[in-house]
Amino acid sequence: MAYDPELADRIRELVAGEEGVTEQRMFGGLAFLVDGNMAVTASGQGGLMVRVDPKETDALTDGARVRPMVMRGRAMRGWLRVDIAAEESPHELQQWVARGVSYARSLPAKARNR
Repeated sequence: MAYDPELADRIRELVAGEEGVTEQRMFGGLAFLVDGNMAVTASGQGGLMVRVDPKETDALTDGARVRPMVMRGRAMRGWLRVDIAAEESPHELQQWVARGVSYARSLPAKARNR
């Protein structure tokens, strides 16, 4: 399954003007990075993948629409899968994108490949 280009466009609009934001295709989706740190992705599995403070993982999950990302059978703290479609609430999408951008911005910038 490919990522939803309409959802990617909405994310792009929300991060427009943010300093240090780049896009990169990865994991079948389109990731938006802040200073080299992944913030939010229009996931190739549908919805969003959002990077958050690992300490907030449990408080943000609801077991249905928001759940920890699982990689190789292991839940990854600080990474959430959010079931959201392009046509859903602009406010809800804006909150998730802002949360991911804010956390990614709090991390040290990654050196760029030369």
